[in-house]
Amino acid sequence: MRMLSRLCAVMLTFAATSAGARTFDEIKADGKIIVATEGAFPPFNFFQGPKLSGFEIDVAEALAKKLGVAIEWRALSFDALLAGLRQDRWDLVIASFGITPERAKAVTFTDPHYCSGGIIVAKNPAIRTVADLAGKVVAVQTGTTYLENVKKVSGVKEVKNFPKDTDARAALMAGRVEVWVTDKFVAKGALESDPGAGLKMGDFVFVEKIACAVRKGNASLEQEVNRALAALLADGTYEAISKKWFQADIRCR
Repeated sequence: MRMLSRLCAVMLTFAATSAGARTFDEIKADGKIIVATEGAFPPFNFFQGPKLSGFEIDVAEALAKKLGVAIEWRALSFDALLAGLRQDRWDLVIASFGITPERAKAVTFTDPHYCSGGIIVAKNPAIRTVADLAGKVVAVQTGTTYLENVKKVSGVKEVKNFPKDTDARAALMAGRVEVWVTDKFVAKGALESDPGAGLKMGDFVFVEKIACAVRKGNASLEQEVNRALAALLADGTYEAISKKWFQADIRCR
């Protein structure tokens, strides 16, 4: 999911300082966890002025509170996030990454913090199903499961990929593509924020579980994040955050 110019103001360049991923005990001793996100995928993670905002930002802050640490944020392009995690540049990534077998070979995923999927968005109300994508030009974000899954659809005329999901949406609005495939809740937010744009949501192309990622094999941090997430799900904190952004509880059922 999936996730640039606006990010430069807060992105810091730094080298990895350790030979391996920090354990939870090391993070706890330091008093802060370094978390990376994209910051260009509303309403999940995006900038409001210079400040990161969104559902996943709120979830991460609540997780950190349960863990007893502060967050030091990093924001950069979606396709660089997991690579930086493997280089130990940050401890955790939260950026609407769908769990896939290929990604799971490179990183360790925590328990999912929401379930969604890639949905068809078009101006033409006749484009609703996966079969309707035949002969169409489809916009998706680079490095996402949307790109991977649209490429599997038989008969698609062309798949155009863009650095940011908002760029893919803009291509549809400008008539440079016929379809935009994005997250269900991103699409819902786009339709609600600009009802006059004439966008219509169709069917799912695929469904997926979305999770945070830690360095491959970092079991101590994975377990603590899972414990903290379970606490948020149990005590009502998660539900409150979810309803703030979506008027619904989007946890995996």
